Amino acid sequence: MLSIKNIYSLFIIFFFYQANAQHNLKLVVQNLSATHLNDTVYVAGNFNGWNPGKTAMAFQQDKNVWEIILSLPTDQYEFKFTLGSWDNVQVTKSGKDAANNSMKLLNDTSIFFTIVAWKNEFEVLPKKHTASNHVTIMDTAFNIPQLNSKRKIWVYLPRDYENNNKRYPVLYMHDGQNLFDEYTGNFGEWGVDEALDSLIKTGAPACIVVGINNGPNRINEYNPYNTDRFGKGEGDNYLQFIVNNLKPYIDKHYKTLSQKENTIIAGSSMGGLISYYAVAKYPSVFGKAGVFSPSFWIAPQMDSLTQAVAPSLSGKYFFYMGGKESEEAIPDMFNIVTELGKSSKSLILTVTDPEGQHNEPTWRKWFPYFYKWIIADWTNQVISLN
Repeated sequence: MLSIKNIYSLFIIFFFYQANAQHNLKLVVQNLSATHLNDTVYVAGNFNGWNPGKTAMAFQQDKNVWEIILSLPTDQYEFKFTLGSWDNVQVTKSGKDAANNSMKLLNDTSIFFTIVAWKNEFEVLPKKHTASNHVTIMDTAFNIPQLNSKRKIWVYLPRDYENNNKRYPVLYMHDGQNLFDEYTGNFGEWGVDEALDSLIKTGAPACIVVGINNGPNRINEYNPYNTDRFGKGEGDNYLQFIVNNLKPYIDKHYKTLSQKENTIIAGSSMGGLISYYAVAKYPSVFGKAGVFSPSFWIAPQMDSLTQAVAPSLSGKYFFYMGGKESEEAIPDMFNIVTELGKSSKSLILTVTDPEGQHNEPTWRKWFPYFYKWIIADWTNQVISLN
């Protein structure tokens, strides 16, 4: 006869097995576009680093129907269909960007989709450079020895930067190609330069913004932890680059306020994850953070890290999540926020937008709110977000 203790142990083992079991996800796509009947369809999502043309993610075709079976663990997934590149991604019948497909995989599942149109079927207006003249390319290939890589670095300087002896706070942001210029933004741009031009003109304190382009292994570069699905995490190396190489260079060559109270780090998705990790790992360097739609799902270790470091944190942190992101996104974020609020001396502003999606237009919408709050003087925390 099994004791109650043994039954409980078996239940735990069974539950663990179920939570880590692999499931077959069968995706069936019907293509209604006659112009692409002979093309190969791919799936790109958070299970493959959003690679739009990975050979292993190619569908098998039978007439105008494409099928693929993926073996994936229980998790929340987002994905889109492509013809091998983001220039040929699924769109709506009017040619507008389609929202991410989203689902939670709990067991073997088959899902059927209909593609009404692809992006290259519509006349695409040439992209224009939209970066303001306050944005410059500091370096097209700044060395990152910790990652054995080189990267483009953008710098935004306030309008009156050259005409005074003032020193400015610095905001470090990830995914630099999506911050200032529509021409380089694969999924749109945040409009950081336009937002700051407008905010500063109406009286908000000015700052310098440093944008760091992401690399081809973004999902690893912004993750401090190794994962079975994506491999080695390089987040610690990436942050060592910012702390030991980039920040000293910026502080030497620009008129900065270098203290932690004036050093901000911000990003979205995986960039939100590494921004939060940065303040947890280097609280004496980064005193403020903008954590937009953080991908805490990929790094459950963040819970135990927060418990360990929260008592020593006293920064100022902005957290944002959209209601139309994954099902677990908001609870995952609030687990972190709750622990911070309970155990640290940090100032925290949390925003959830019921209509918010996981994309650049949404982050662009909320960036001014984040900036107005994060840049405000530490002794004056009451600020209008209108």
